[in-house]
Amino acid sequence: MYRKDWISKWAIYSPDKVAVTEYETNQSITYKQLNSQANYLSSRFLNTGCEVNDRILVIAEHSITYVALFSMAQKTGITLVPVNYRLSAREIEYLIADSNPSYLIAEKKFDQLIPKSTDTKLIWMEDLVQELASAAETPFEALDIDENHPLFILYTSGTTGYPKGAIYSHKMLFWNSVNTSQSLELTPSDHTISCMPAFHTGGWNVLLTPLLHRGASVGIMRKFDPDLLLQLLEEEKSQLFMGVPTMLKMMAESEQFEKADLSNMRYFIVGGEALPLNVINTWHSKGVKIRQGYGLTEVGPNLTSLHQDHAERKIGSIGLPNFYTEIRLKSSDGEDVKPGEIGELCLSGPLVTPGYWRNEKATKEAIQDGWFRTGDLAKMDNEGFLYIVDRIKCMFISGGENVYPAEVERVLRQMPEIDEAAVVGVADTQWGEVGKAYLTATNGTLPDKDLITTHCVKHMAKFKIPKHIVWLEEMPKNDSGKIDRKKLKG
Repeated sequence: MYRKDWISKWAIYSPDKVAVTEYETNQSITYKQLNSQANYLSSRFLNTGCEVNDRILVIAEHSITYVALFSMAQKTGITLVPVNYRLSAREIEYLIADSNPSYLIAEKKFDQLIPKSTDTKLIWMEDLVQELASAAETPFEALDIDENHPLFILYTSGTTGYPKGAIYSHKMLFWNSVNTSQSLELTPSDHTISCMPAFHTGGWNVLLTPLLHRGASVGIMRKFDPDLLLQLLEEEKSQLFMGVPTMLKMMAESEQFEKADLSNMRYFIVGGEALPLNVINTWHSKGVKIRQGYGLTEVGPNLTSLHQDHAERKIGSIGLPNFYTEIRLKSSDGEDVKPGEIGELCLSGPLVTPGYWRNEKATKEAIQDGWFRTGDLAKMDNEGFLYIVDRIKCMFISGGENVYPAEVERVLRQMPEIDEAAVVGVADTQWGEVGKAYLTATNGTLPDKDLITTHCVKHMAKFKIPKHIVWLEEMPKNDSGKIDRKKLKG
């Protein structure tokens, strides 16, 4: 019986092939070694009080051991909860309370993020690495797991101001891998370098897990370094790379850009936001083709793809739906719109999440009649190419990270001096978009900008903190009395 255990298969087919390389430590692990580590972890956690439906929350940078934990989760049904180490301690405290993990695994450098009040069993990642280094061979047969069982819980900032845990199931993992392999023509001979963090679906599901499913090799960079990345892509003769536009811009501006030999590269995959034409042209002039696409944590994330041959002709498009992605563009009354008309992008297929962790209300709002409502407004041209027009949810993307204004506004309003707060995304040359906060004072006393920043740092991640602050005597309102964001953005 197939038990969704990919690494054990490749441990038989290609035992001595390198599965993962970790550049910061200059370590590599073969498929046989990776499978052995995952087997040990499976026995270790199931024999020390962890059960099939339990969760392990992780606060750590990407690593070989993190990938071994992924394989363990495939084998056992234990769910991984990767947490963003850029969050504040109070934000992480909420995630621990919401996911209720049996274990918490963290790197020691993030110890200040661990709530002192938590009674969750704590394991330092460094200690786990040492434990694996001396672990004896431990046979383990993968358990039979329901395909809709959570493999990951990936938290996304919520429009209500509180994060939602998107369930990423074993079924989603499989079909995303098939979808990706089909559209990107992945082979066991391929190699990539992953710079995306493990708390982001891109750190797992854009290329890393699909390539592991194909028995290919993946390199991991814990932190993005444009100079070093260009050097490694050349040395490794990598065929694919995935990054967000900010990364590609910084790489193109690197001193290593001109001399880096990327002749083995089939293409770069770009997601998160549209890549400007001048950046596309810069990479094309170097012989590196660009494939843009669209995805989100709750579906996929590899949902559409703009073939590199259309990168310039269809600038701004997210491409065509991938093989196992079903789409509809729906009007506000639920009817399908015609080509050229704007509608909400809705998605269906085996890549859609079963729902949000312990959040039935959010699940029912997002999934209706089998279709996931993305909240993104899109249109389709006469050739079937899709274009994102706007975001219903007002979310904006800063350096590849989703920022939801409601979450930022909630933190700002905690200051007694602030009466109303409205945050919008504005263009930024480095990060794509950053936050611009419009504020009104409670009693005419306006706090200093540095005081606001200090308050924000305590309560949320730095990338969420507004870069621009504008004081208003009165907020513009619409007929229903709500803040008119269109006037603010205009």
